[in-house]
Amino acid sequence: MTGDTIAAIATGMTNSGIGIVRISGNEAFHIIDKIYQSKNGKKKISEMESHTVHYGYIVDGNQIIDEVMVLILKAPNTYTREDTIEIDCHGGVLVVQKILETVIKYGARPAEPGEFTKRAFLNGRIDLSQAESVMDVIQAKNDFALKTSMEQLKGSVLKVVKELREKIIYEIAYIESALDDPEHYDLTGYGEKLDSIINPIMNEIQKLLVTADNGKILKEGINTAIVGKPNAGKSSLLNSLVGKERAIVTDIAGTTRDILEEQINLNGISLNVIDTAGIRKTDDIVEKIGVDRAKESIKDADLVIYVVDSSRELSNEDDDIIELIKEKNTIILLNKMDLAPVVTKDEMLKLSDKKVISISAKENKGIDELEETIKDMFFHGKIEMNDEVYITNVRHKTALKNAYDSLELVKKSIENQMPEDFYSIDLMNAYEELGTIIGESVEDDLVNEIFSKFCMGK
Repeated sequence: MTGDTIAAIATGMTNSGIGIVRISGNEAFHIIDKIYQSKNGKKKISEMESHTVHYGYIVDGNQIIDEVMVLILKAPNTYTREDTIEIDCHGGVLVVQKILETVIKYGARPAEPGEFTKRAFLNGRIDLSQAESVMDVIQAKNDFALKTSMEQLKGSVLKVVKELREKIIYEIAYIESALDDPEHYDLTGYGEKLDSIINPIMNEIQKLLVTADNGKILKEGINTAIVGKPNAGKSSLLNSLVGKERAIVTDIAGTTRDILEEQINLNGISLNVIDTAGIRKTDDIVEKIGVDRAKESIKDADLVIYVVDSSRELSNEDDDIIELIKEKNTIILLNKMDLAPVVTKDEMLKLSDKKVISISAKENKGIDELEETIKDMFFHGKIEMNDEVYITNVRHKTALKNAYDSLELVKKSIENQMPEDFYSIDLMNAYEELGTIIGESVEDDLVNEIFSKFCMGK
């Protein structure tokens, strides 16, 4: 366990009903004994039973700072596996800060971002994948992200990875034993046997890798660029999706000159929506910058929504946009279906092989079909909320891919009838790559980098 005692504010720094100051470490009870005063003069709080709550005051000498509830949690049955105190006080920014300052004055030091969870990891309470899922729970943007993060927090990734590593390390141990003691361990025909063992391991890794792209999109949202000519109805579409007047809508072409970003949730699908400037040739320097940014947003988007004003003839600008979206996941929206159409679906389908939907952003018509089309495009028509293990972390995906590649090298060595110690080298590489996911084979710098992204007090 870490020697020093840390403290931090565990709630947001804004006025609220309740604020929480958290303390963890060997001196936690020594500190609280100095600054807590009960209402009825009971014995020291450190002498109370674990997992109990006590009502009293936080004091600094003779000065009462606040009326509080104090939760005491004794090691090892705590989040960090250290002695832990949580002070529930009134949620004013000043009073919470005063209590933290008092805790630090009497022996604690300010915690670094994520240090409580880092201690939980270092003290063996959770593995690294579970630690990362703590922040994912906090940052969850939709039901799917919350569910998968909670499953990972409960150890879904840990369980699968441990099972894979156990199978691999058994074969490594067998090879090493056979090389050291050939009289008792026979490697005759072992290559074929190992090949049959590796195949299901690789299949399991491949299954996890297949979930990674959809898992990441469902967790973080689909980066969506709304593009089109000026006055096609892009901003009206954004307002319709968001459900409020987020973007300025006028009849004047070129009103949107910069990128507007909004996150919306369409029945479980998170869209990170970018409303771009209308794409056209212009001599206006400011508008031209907006047009260039719109073209850049197409390159970075997972999904492009190309809005066409169906009440106006197509032009050279439309030809340019169609060329820009040729290689992208794109949905074409024929907007203003409430007006007499000039551009038809058949005409658009002759110009592009993308899905075409008629909508009226102004009257909120056709949005349901847009939502279903996005589901078909990214999730085969439905969002699965089953118990399958999803990989939503890029670091985990990279480690799985590296492990898979190492196992492929083992298969090649078997095919080429290489000596058994070649198998052992690549099997160990696969074992260690999988270990980085759960923190078994990970460098201190990476651990520090991961926890530095956490919020204060967690």
